Amino acid sequence: MYFTVNTLFKTILFVTLFAWVNQLSANSYHPWIEKQLALIYQSNEENMSEKKLSEIIQEHNRLYDEALESLLRDKALLLSRPQHYEKEVFKLQKMITIYKRVGNAAAVLQNEVKVKSYQLIIIQNNMIREIFKALESDSIDTYESKLYDIFTKSQKAISDLDDKNYNTLIQSNTENSMVKEIKKNIRELYALKEVNADVVRYLSSEVKKTYRLHKYAHFHILEPVLYINHQKWVQKVNEIIKPYGFSVVKVLLMLFISLFIYFIRKVLLGLIEKILIRIKGIGHYAKEIINDIHTPISLLLLVINFELILLIYNESSSYETASKFFNIIYIVFFTYILLETLNSIARVKLEYMDKDKQKIRNELFNLTIKIINFIIAIIGFLFILQIWGLDLSTALSGLGIGGFAVALAARESLSNFFGTISILMSDVFSQGDWIAVDGREGHVVEIGLRVTTIRTFDNAIIAIPNATLANHEVKNWSKRIVGRRIKMKLGLKYNSKRKDLQNAVEEIREMLRHHPDIATDKTMYQERKKKSAKLVSKEDELGVKRTLLVYLDEFSDSSINILVYAFSKSTVWNDWLKTKEDVMYQMMEILERNHLEFAFPTVTLDGVERH
Repeated sequence: MYFTVNTLFKTILFVTLFAWVNQLSANSYHPWIEKQLALIYQSNEENMSEKKLSEIIQEHNRLYDEALESLLRDKALLLSRPQHYEKEVFKLQKMITIYKRVGNAAAVLQNEVKVKSYQLIIIQNNMIREIFKALESDSIDTYESKLYDIFTKSQKAISDLDDKNYNTLIQSNTENSMVKEIKKNIRELYALKEVNADVVRYLSSEVKKTYRLHKYAHFHILEPVLYINHQKWVQKVNEIIKPYGFSVVKVLLMLFISLFIYFIRKVLLGLIEKILIRIKGIGHYAKEIINDIHTPISLLLLVINFELILLIYNESSSYETASKFFNIIYIVFFTYILLETLNSIARVKLEYMDKDKQKIRNELFNLTIKIINFIIAIIGFLFILQIWGLDLSTALSGLGIGGFAVALAARESLSNFFGTISILMSDVFSQGDWIAVDGREGHVVEIGLRVTTIRTFDNAIIAIPNATLANHEVKNWSKRIVGRRIKMKLGLKYNSKRKDLQNAVEEIREMLRHHPDIATDKTMYQERKKKSAKLVSKEDELGVKRTLLVYLDEFSDSSINILVYAFSKSTVWNDWLKTKEDVMYQMMEILERNHLEFAFPTVTLDGVERH
């Protein structure tokens, strides 16, 4: 009786397990995996022709491209079926436990192989999910580094999973149904390993492509990009320009970005002008301000355009050094634009102020403008240091007792350094100017951090400490654009007639007024630099002298003197000499025409007059 019940129980159990096995066997893998398995089975067939193998490889790559594009279109696909596989693994492991109890080793082996197949797919799915998380990296280098770490982790998990060699069983000649099913599962496991290896190879060889397409998906332009890439003529062009790092999509994006930036430039300048127009007090001068900041804003947008093109070329990945470099450029441009805007606003406001009633405010206003400019420049410089990675709190805290000690030890150098700052901020002279200081005279060669070098007229070089220059009177002969002085006295004899003297003075005056190289109040000039936001005389600041004086000046001991005081238009020494020479010749002619003669110095000795 016991034997009959036990036999019946085993029969029912085997029937149940058989039905369960058939149900699990009916469950298929993901359609993409099924297609890959079919291709691998075909490629492993004997007597495979080279043409057929090439077609299989081409179809194989097409399926990978389609899968990548599908996942990028809808990342929710990454979550498809992993729980289902885990449920199947759980069921199979339960069955293995039951088969072990009933002593069916073949069924245990069959299901263990099936479990490994499902676990391999789960590992692969997890690997792909981790890879897509890594795609969020800021640079392609970071993504690539994470990618290979994920590969290593995944392959280790697969190696730990498969610790048995099934080749002996595959090569056995036993052909019963159970063995056939086991061999089928083993071949399937090996094929899935090939699929996993192919996935790794594909993602390793298409690092840039994967990262690039993910960026396109991030910016919601993946669909038009894929449409363009699927065009046959685009694929042919890409094959030609791919070795140079370009593609048709990249070129189109670069052109689009350039056109967009060009459009933005006009819109931005127009928007700034509208904002300035609405600001009370400066609305009337908006165009002048826009003219001042037009160039730096255009250059800033040009740099932004260049960086975006570089990012597109570099697969939307930025290098740390390049990123720092562009950030520093942006800080420099923003600081410069802010300085230009403030100074432009100050200048146009000052042009319409009543200077006669603002003499006390003038100096305060000028000082305020300089202080604001200095503060803005310092803030910009601190931002640059921070971008470069300098810890500002540490740097500032270091300016304590140690900084004071260093300052005492290097006080001469610091004195010269601050002298340099004083020279540059005061704009008393510049490189190339002709200056005279403390009995030394020449052209400025260079304004260094410690000394200023001057080339003298006898071709020697002089190095003057900047502290000395900052604390001494400096005469600058180059800070002028119109007017080099011509001053002389014409000494005439005492026997000259009054009427002749009057005529001569008037003729000399008229000659100078109409001389083409003598500056008069009608002489026009062109500014060589922008207007300054300072309440000072424009002509004095630029160096414009147009005074013209011709008068009977004095009765000296031996002559009647006529004062001639004028300025040549040119400040160049050679031109000035030519102008003065011509003026002297014309004055001699005027004196001769009016019967006037030059007087000689006269000395009376013992009643005798000697010349």
